[in-house]
Amino acid sequence: MWHGEYRHPRLVEVSDTERLWGWEDDFFMRVLAERTAPRVLDMGCGTGRLAIAMAGAGHEVTAVDPAGAALDVAQRKEGAAGVRWLQGSFEDLPDRPFDAAFMTGHVAEHIVTDEDWSGALHRLRGALVTDGRLVLDSRDPAGLPWREWAPDDTRRDIVLADGSVVEAWSEVTSTEKDVVSVVHHYRFDDGLELTSSAAHRFRDEIQLRDSLRAAGFRVDQIYGGWGREPPGLSGDGELIVIAIAEPRMLP
Repeated sequence: MWHGEYRHPRLVEVSDTERLWGWEDDFFMRVLAERTAPRVLDMGCGTGRLAIAMAGAGHEVTAVDPAGAALDVAQRKEGAAGVRWLQGSFEDLPDRPFDAAFMTGHVAEHIVTDEDWSGALHRLRGALVTDGRLVLDSRDPAGLPWREWAPDDTRRDIVLADGSVVEAWSEVTSTEKDVVSVVHHYRFDDGLELTSSAAHRFRDEIQLRDSLRAAGFRVDQIYGGWGREPPGLSGDGELIVIAIAEPRMLP
């Protein structure tokens, strides 16, 4: 489900260097502060930037990711001792309740099949208390974001902590309905060349609403940008969802 930037140690370093704290992180921290949520799940935490910040704000945070290399980096960061780290996926969520669950960094796009997506949402609902919140982001397919993933548009140099430079670029390899496959290329100073392949499933607002409802959630808000603009009215091109866990139906 998660792509290679979080699995190969060299690529984890590149990803962690490039993906710094941004306005999306500020947004998620503001959302977290809006309601009492002592126990927080960060699903697909990567190298732990947001999880550590949440723990630093006084929350009891469990951070889950299937990529051991990413968790190795996360656990070496300042403040990491305040987070409970777990290598695994949705099937491995701890048997304990959470008041809020976050699935950020467009993790939702990498859950491609309907079966896997439904399973992920149902497991997240099972992990949340009634009225707990699920917060996730996914790019709005109406903006055709993959059109900006051509090599000429994505080619860049990434300077690592030791001063070495990595040349990076991306290319789309296939588009089938709402699934886009892309390959990311990385060329290191020492001659090493690595690639990482990923598939992105772009669900529109209706698909997100319907799938969340089927999993036991009520959609509270969907924003189109980090300034809380409605979908389609922001240059950010996002679908940022805040959903509420509904009471469970008795059998």
